[in-house]
Amino acid sequence: MQININKLGLNYNKDMDKYIKQLPFYDHLSKKEKEDIIKFSNTKSYSKGTLIHSNDNECLGLIMLIKGSIRIYMLSDEGKEITLYNIEENDIEVLSASCVFNQITFDTELIAKEDCELLIVSVNYLSKLIEENIYVRSYVYESLADRFSDVMWSIQQILFFKIDQRIASYLIDKANKEKTLTLSTTQENIALEINSAREVVTRMLKKFQKEKLIEINRKEITIIDKENLLKII
Repeated sequence: MQININKLGLNYNKDMDKYIKQLPFYDHLSKKEKEDIIKFSNTKSYSKGTLIHSNDNECLGLIMLIKGSIRIYMLSDEGKEITLYNIEENDIEVLSASCVFNQITFDTELIAKEDCELLIVSVNYLSKLIEENIYVRSYVYESLADRFSDVMWSIQQILFFKIDQRIASYLIDKANKEKTLTLSTTQENIALEINSAREVVTRMLKKFQKEKLIEINRKEITIIDKENLLKII
């Protein structure tokens, strides 16, 4: 496969070597592949709230999140967003290169939850690597399986978990991840993350507060009874 670097419009970043070496499959690349992947990769920054990729854009490629946080979601014909999962620093995202895989028939959209910097391996070169390097191919397909597990978990949450369980689970997971009981979040953001209406989330949070499980402040929620909040899940 012949790839025109100039046509792809990719620029060299002085930290590219460091970022490329963090890719999980880097040690299984040949010397030539290690040289080429730098040529066909780039870094790009996005500010909070920026749409990184949508159904209307060309296929983005494989991305590694250098810093920041990204929400991956689907958009219905009526404009309703369904959050599938989030990716955080050092995570690899492969659904952003879904055009490479004939088996994937649905589109996802990516939005920056906060200021982000990405390493992007061009979709054309990724396709070449998948075709020629069995280690890259295995890694990508394993990653796809993991992402579909994340998607199925989100669907299970929507279909089988009550709203109080979904909110409690979100708060506990966020507290464990951030290692703090005071969470910087909004009711609107929680609604987006758990695929519910803001009004429903507001009512349930007020119920939690009345039961002295949490304390609600402006753009912050503090867990004050984690033990009983866990019992809801």
